[in-house]
Amino acid sequence: MEEQNKNNSLSIEIKPDVAKGHYSNLAVITHSQAEFVVDFASMLPGFPKPEVLSRIIMNPENAKKLLLALQDNVSKYETQFGPIVFGQENKPKTFPMGGFGPKNGNIS
Repeated sequence: MEEQNKNNSLSIEIKPDVAKGHYSNLAVITHSQAEFVVDFASMLPGFPKPEVLSRIIMNPENAKKLLLALQDNVSKYETQFGPIVFGQENKPKTFPMGGFGPKNGNIS
């Protein structure tokens, strides 16, 4: 444990069925005073409803740490590969079912 803290690294194990991952193009985020709930879903043509593939529940402190880690990684990605832009044909007018985006669901 001491060596782990000195190197500031973490050794994790990932099972093969988890390592395959899931494709998600929709996330629905809700919260209470005690926790944040993130449902990752896939919305595909020909399927009537998005299917939730994974639900992650975390406390507010860890949710904020995730936010900061995502911001840092997006910044690093854009530095390496260029800005992430929404094409006009792919730019949603609103975010469905309270997914990513502003509280009222509109993009400006």
